[in-house]
Amino acid sequence: MSKTPTEQATDTIDTVVSTVSGAFHWLEKELFSVGETAVTYGSVFRFVAILFATYIVSVLIQKALQRYGDMRSSFSRSSLYALKRITHYIILLVGFLVAVASIGIDLTKFAIFASALGIGVGFGLQNLISNFSAGIILLFDKTLKVGDFVELESGVTGEVNEINIRSTIITTNDNIDIVVPNSEFVAGRVTNWTMRDTYRRIKVPFGVAYGTDKELVKKAVLEAADKVPHTLTDTSHRPPQVWLVEFGESSLNFELVVWLKPEAVNRPGAVQAAFLWEIHTALIENTIEIPFPQRDLHIKSWQADDAIRVAKGATEKKAPEPEPEAKEQPSHNDAADEI
Repeated sequence: MSKTPTEQATDTIDTVVSTVSGAFHWLEKELFSVGETAVTYGSVFRFVAILFATYIVSVLIQKALQRYGDMRSSFSRSSLYALKRITHYIILLVGFLVAVASIGIDLTKFAIFASALGIGVGFGLQNLISNFSAGIILLFDKTLKVGDFVELESGVTGEVNEINIRSTIITTNDNIDIVVPNSEFVAGRVTNWTMRDTYRRIKVPFGVAYGTDKELVKKAVLEAADKVPHTLTDTSHRPPQVWLVEFGESSLNFELVVWLKPEAVNRPGAVQAAFLWEIHTALIENTIEIPFPQRDLHIKSWQADDAIRVAKGATEKKAPEPEPEAKEQPSHNDAADEI
């Protein structure tokens, strides 16, 4: 008896399903078991697929948050960064728990894993847990943000580029990325140059010879400060000043006290070099002597014969020929163009 078209179609579908089931039958093969739960190839594939989908969802949500922050000018860069990182970690954690549950493992059994993790922390993961906790604190705390210019107790200076869960990346003015453990920011002393305000005052030390007119020094150095583009001209802050701070062994020691523009705060080395360059030029133009350490020489004995011999030798030597005068080249303050 011949089959109807409906029965033939049903048989065809059953055949295809049986073929597909046979082809993927290996997915049901058991790899290992966790308690009474059998872990198969299929459950492992499902676990990886859920984690991958979770990561894709996290990336899409972070891009949406970034677009939202770009449209809102009032949304600070640091707050947006912290929100994106926290959202990323929460989504990954939820996805991981869902992936574990999809295998069939009871989440309550993770108490055993937590106990084992506690033992591991006691034996060698203290630094990892410490950096993890410090990273969470930094993301919620407002004392350190992406874009701040910081100076660590270890001497590292640079701009905060990323705050990750274990470490923070600082980019120096030489474009070198330094990975700093988060615990160093929490346990150590950190100087944040741009935490509250971007206006900063620096002191540039220099010295002149004794007997120099103080008013002439002040006039020359203030003119030099005006030539440096980093000098703040805002009337709300004090104008540049010249302080006499010390009577040194060989010099009168002064300091140029000057406020900087916000864009110059992150370049302390270049700013210092720019002011020293102009100060040196101003002192030379005003014929102000730049001193060097001097020592008095006391001779306790003097031999007449040796003195005559030295004098005779000096008269026999030919006077050195004068060197040709070098043409003065125009100077350019490279550090002033650093910003």
